[in-house]
Amino acid sequence: MLKGVLGGSVVSVSLPFLECFLNDNGSALASGAQIPTRFGTWFWGLGMDATQFIPEKVGHDYDLPPQIVSWEPIKEHVNVFTNFRVITDGKPNLCHFTGWVGLRTGSVPAVRGELPAPSVDMLVSDAIGGSTPFRQLCVAANGGPRDTFSFRSADAVNAPLISAMELYKKVFGVEFQDPNADNFTPNPKLLLRKSVLTAVREQSGALHKQLGAADRARLDQYFTSIRELEERLVLQTQKPPPAPSCSVPGAAPEDLPVGVDVELVAERHKLMTDLMVMSVACNQTKVFNMVYSPSFSNLVKEGVEKTHHAITHEETFDEDLGYQPMSYWFLTRAMESFSYFVQALAAVPEGDGTLLDNCLVFSHSDQEFAKIHAIDGIPMMTAGKAGGRLKTNIHVDGRGDPGSRLGLTVQQVMGLNTSEWGQGSMKTSNVISEILV
Repeated sequence: MLKGVLGGSVVSVSLPFLECFLNDNGSALASGAQIPTRFGTWFWGLGMDATQFIPEKVGHDYDLPPQIVSWEPIKEHVNVFTNFRVITDGKPNLCHFTGWVGLRTGSVPAVRGELPAPSVDMLVSDAIGGSTPFRQLCVAANGGPRDTFSFRSADAVNAPLISAMELYKKVFGVEFQDPNADNFTPNPKLLLRKSVLTAVREQSGALHKQLGAADRARLDQYFTSIRELEERLVLQTQKPPPAPSCSVPGAAPEDLPVGVDVELVAERHKLMTDLMVMSVACNQTKVFNMVYSPSFSNLVKEGVEKTHHAITHEETFDEDLGYQPMSYWFLTRAMESFSYFVQALAAVPEGDGTLLDNCLVFSHSDQEFAKIHAIDGIPMMTAGKAGGRLKTNIHVDGRGDPGSRLGLTVQQVMGLNTSEWGQGSMKTSNVISEILV
């Protein structure tokens, strides 16, 4: 930290990632600890326009069709996966629901609202999230408080933060401990809160015996969240390890107006992205989830009366163009925001590479062609090298295989001991070897 006085107040600025924080070759911290690998997800609603999105070239160094031309600065970091299926085994295709649930859980729901297994980010968080103040962070750039794709079950859904101000206060507020500060003084209030939580948890045994199976399951989920909070409090009473890439934001951002205009959402997404990237760089979390637009995308454009979702069903398909022009415009803007997200991670130096090099971002939508609620061929991407475990700049044609193959691959890359994943025809033990180092 660099410290000084400004207007009678003490100010401090975190140092950038200096060579003295690293070992001789920049591949680990000077203490010998490995630079951590992080996991994130990025979601957008309503799919793609296949003729404008899917690269013609399969394999390394794919081409960039018009809908993803904004990926030019990030293509070397991104893998794109097309022609993978969500296989329903006779269950109904629940519009804007079945597709994303299948890709996030490896299982297809029987009814709307059913979440048959934990989302893949929760599985990763269980494995790597316990050593940071926040097991995971979830945000929704569209501002929808219910727009989350992260959950342990239908009864345990992770609500998103819906403004940059909320994200700043949660991560960099009064309880934030700068990992690069010289001094550390634990807050005694945190110790008291921890002891209160422990006392309550220890009294749960008797109650647990009196409950039915459903209530026991709910109580177990509740106390799991309490244990996670206790772990977070323990971490906050200990001096955090150094985070050389951490540059603490100097002030909370001004909140943007509430609304779902594309321009406003794009700006909110940029603010949230910048804060999320620094949250990861400052070791506040190793697992993060970003929603650009929900599955029933309610985004609007100035001068256009209908939402993007309504447009996908009501706009005429232009046979000459090969797509719906206004829907194409919305989806192209979504890909521009994805490009910004990946660029922001790639812009932070870390070790002998970048923060993105030490991340794996899993991205997907809910539909392939939203007009007919198609779920075969839902577009998926990964970004980052996961600490050197992944190859990038590859287009993989799934040839009709279950999309759960990517979810299984993600888990194994993140170090989970998972040999197979999914249920029914989505169950797979076949990873996508083309992208593995």
